[in-house]
Amino acid sequence: MPRTGRAPRPPRRPWTTALAAAAAVLVGVPTVVALVVAGFAAHLVSTFDDRATTIDRAFPSELGRPPVDESGALTVLLLGTDSAGTSPTDAAPGVATPASRTDTVMLVRVPADRSEVVVLSVLRDSWVDVPGHGSAKINAAHAWGGVPLVVETVEALLGVRVDHVATVGFEGFAGMSEALGGVDVVSERSFSAGGHDFDAGVNHLAGDRALDFVRARAPFADADHQRARNQQAFVRGLVSGLLDRGTLSDPVAVSGFVGVATEHLAVDPGLTPRRLVEIGWGLRDLSPSGIRTATVSTAGGGVSDDGQSYVSLDPEGVRSLGDALRADEVGAWLDGRAVSAP
Repeated sequence: MPRTGRAPRPPRRPWTTALAAAAAVLVGVPTVVALVVAGFAAHLVSTFDDRATTIDRAFPSELGRPPVDESGALTVLLLGTDSAGTSPTDAAPGVATPASRTDTVMLVRVPADRSEVVVLSVLRDSWVDVPGHGSAKINAAHAWGGVPLVVETVEALLGVRVDHVATVGFEGFAGMSEALGGVDVVSERSFSAGGHDFDAGVNHLAGDRALDFVRARAPFADADHQRARNQQAFVRGLVSGLLDRGTLSDPVAVSGFVGVATEHLAVDPGLTPRRLVEIGWGLRDLSPSGIRTATVSTAGGGVSDDGQSYVSLDPEGVRSLGDALRADEVGAWLDGRAVSAP
């Protein structure tokens, strides 16, 4: 699906200025401080508008899509693309080319009460039904039909509507980690990748070291399973770094992070700065311990008729996860998995 560029959008700066000024008046902050805050907010919005790419057609046709979740829960599909071994065009966010398979598929679920954030990984080699194409690895959907087909595939798999979608290039991980001065990531095991050594336990990652951590697959006997867990660990470390009081109070760090992140980001038209602020405000009490991660249940592997090695998903696990998503009980679903784990 060729990218047609950023669709024209109305100016968004006035609402940020009004919001910041009103908030400042309510808490008794001097007007000059209110203007500074408003100016910084406008700067961040301008950075987002200038650098982030809009996916002009991010969703499939409404016909047959799951209904809108009236509970207030939020479902965001996050797709990661890796340009290693591809051209810059192949790696452009939101673009479908024969080489543009998604390396990371994550469903980010925020319950209606905003008590936590659950990040659910779907292994890239998961064998699923891709609408209009039959059984295939889930990462083939992007090459065949771009972001809309990936959304349609995930919605068909789990029976839940995707509210927003974003794609990010892996190179952005390096820049985002550097903008935060590095992030602390807990690795389950020791391994080496890309000329870097990683210890079991806490690792301080930035730049290429962070990129090699999230890319690593070959060092592990369980390959993409461990790769997904490493990516989940990186997401937890990144969010913890963002939530740190020192980061939030440092305009240079916040501005640098937003600038780097948006250079590698593509979002659906509805994921505007205002929408992001609404989501962020709802999660204002979130702590690092409120970030939970899991991988959609698997059941071994197989080989397709044309010789592709794939990962089989556990039908019962997928069914129960879909039920939990629709009932807004993913936290309880995770708790149940923890209890039943050996």
